[in-house]
Amino acid sequence: MTPIDRRQFATGFVAAGLATTKTLASASESPLTATPEQLHLKPNGWMPNSPLPVLLYRNALSSTADLASAMERIFTANGWPPQWRNGVYTFHHYHSTAHEVLGFAAGHADLVLGGEGGESLSVHSGDVLVLPTGTGHCRISASNDFLVIGAYPENEHWDICRTAPSPETLASMRKVRFPHSDPLTGPSGALPKLWI
Repeated sequence: MTPIDRRQFATGFVAAGLATTKTLASASESPLTATPEQLHLKPNGWMPNSPLPVLLYRNALSSTADLASAMERIFTANGWPPQWRNGVYTFHHYHSTAHEVLGFAAGHADLVLGGEGGESLSVHSGDVLVLPTGTGHCRISASNDFLVIGAYPENEHWDICRTAPSPETLASMRKVRFPHSDPLTGPSGALPKLWI
């Protein structure tokens, strides 16, 4: 029998555990919707928006006893670790340092995307919205039980911008890392094909 290096063993053990976690998350909590709606938003006043489309997965996940935890497991397994549970701000804003996925885990809300006078959108429990960096969003109204899971590609951290981006900010937004995995369906999902 050939001796195995402890580091090799530990690496293989961890990789096997992660693969098992991903398989369990995707097998028991498979997304119901694999093809998203695409929303194309142009710059609007001080809101930069993005040339990449916003992706909206309607009824992406069916209601479970703990839909929030199910979303967190799926996003994590696909390289978009969650960073918060909360809602959507009631003021127009965008993120200049990260792409964002919003998983709607409970209730319903009316949002506006793209800044003042932008695209009105109603979202419900089970929907998932992917916003490329620079995309304006704001909550207009929501049910009392409205709950959102916010997640971002690995090693991306969000900021909040409420004014027009400076030339330096626009330049850094163009350098935000391209996510190579769809938050719901992984590397073979819709996002890498649609964000080209």
